[in-house]
Amino acid sequence: MLIDTRLAERLKNIHPSSTLTITSKAKKLKSEGRDVVNLAAGEPDMDTPDFIKEAAITAIKSGFTKYTPTAGIPELKNLICEKFKKDNSLVYGPGQVVVSCGAKHSIFNALAALLNKADEVLIPSPYWVSYPEMVRVFEGVTRFIKTAPENNFKINPDDLHKHITKKTKALILNSPSNPTGCVYNEGELKQIAKICVEKKIFVISDEIYEKIIYDGLKHTSLASLGKDIYDLTITVNGLSKSYSMTGWRIGYMAAAEYIIEAISKLQDHSTSNPNSIAQKAAVAALNSSEDFSSSMCQAFQKRRDYTVERLKGIKNMSFVLPQGAFYIFCRIKDTKLDSLSFANRLLDETSVAVIPGDGFGRDDYVRISFATSIEELKKGMDRIEEWVNKL
Repeated sequence: MLIDTRLAERLKNIHPSSTLTITSKAKKLKSEGRDVVNLAAGEPDMDTPDFIKEAAITAIKSGFTKYTPTAGIPELKNLICEKFKKDNSLVYGPGQVVVSCGAKHSIFNALAALLNKADEVLIPSPYWVSYPEMVRVFEGVTRFIKTAPENNFKINPDDLHKHITKKTKALILNSPSNPTGCVYNEGELKQIAKICVEKKIFVISDEIYEKIIYDGLKHTSLASLGKDIYDLTITVNGLSKSYSMTGWRIGYMAAAEYIIEAISKLQDHSTSNPNSIAQKAAVAALNSSEDFSSSMCQAFQKRRDYTVERLKGIKNMSFVLPQGAFYIFCRIKDTKLDSLSFANRLLDETSVAVIPGDGFGRDDYVRISFATSIEELKKGMDRIEEWVNKL
């Protein structure tokens, strides 16, 4: 195969997504007739609600199929502002909001707006696989803050202080977290906010799993903790997880106007507007009650509880109880396998797909998703238990 050495140098260091690699392999095996249990999914298994689909169909039939304003239609931006005020105690104006092609796109745009070459970005580890790769695209430098299961995989103030240098530009914070499911409480966020304000560090607060929190815990938005941290925070959210709209690709962010103006300018010359039809579907979602998100969260909690009970009976695997999202980050060090070997062998030998932890910064872990039915979870856990116990 001829490789053109004229390709951009910065892309040579970008790694493929381990989540998409395993998922693609699982789909291929399933298409070949294998009875694959997918415990790798990063999306709810529930279908998008019918009322959202109907809004999209209406948009198509009414001819709402042309370009829209780059940063999103006014109706949707106004609803996003209302959502922030109602759910997060955050007051943003429409001029502080950009609607993008998914929350991932929002984070990508935020980093594009913030980073110069060699700027440093702090990322708690374990982390979502795309964060460091995005930083590399913009020639930034990632400084990982390793967290421990004893602290529910959360950063503490001392560790945050130790990793800050003169080149530190931003911190990426994800709560609830993918892959660990940890949720930062208000007190913990206040400590983080105080340090970021003192050091004038921007924060990209990824809150995409906001509606999926268990055991009566409360979500707190970092930007709601005072004007100073509000001015430094880019709050990212979307419809993918809360309304099971992953394929619709609607995410959004809110921040100080000068940041949003820069991001809008970037989006002008990259994607232009997010999908017009999906924006109308998003309007229907945000105009609805919380019933769908609430019932989905209740279903996920039952699945979480079932899965953790099963994991307790499997030797050589341990975990921290996830407080949010729909993943369990399982330690596999005692199996004597690295995460990629574990995931590939499990898929090849038992037709169960999980995600290796190396892409999240922890090669001694795998991520198990419980975003599937109890029946599939039972089948998957039966196979995992039998296979691991034979290792």
